[in-house]
Amino acid sequence: MVMKYLIYMLVIWNIITFLEFGIDKWKSIHKKWRISEKTLVLSAFLMGGLGGLFGMTVFRHKTQHIKFKILIPLAVAFNIAVVIGGLYLADWKIPSF
Repeated sequence: MVMKYLIYMLVIWNIITFLEFGIDKWKSIHKKWRISEKTLVLSAFLMGGLGGLFGMTVFRHKTQHIKFKILIPLAVAFNIAVVIGGLYLADWKIPSF
């Protein structure tokens, strides 16, 4: 039961991270106050790696920055490792919906 809610939270957080990249791209185009790079990378490492990677790809945002080319895929790998580690610690009990 708890695992189901964790999955929902993970999906929602990745959507939020994806939207952060889109909002920052929009702000960049319109010369508005921007979301800091630190916030974007931190959001990706805090379990929003896939959202960040999709945000970079869909919005074509931060794709030329070497920091993002390295850190966002690293965040995805870190997120996967955390999920696998969590499943291992939970004895691989995958929830049924």
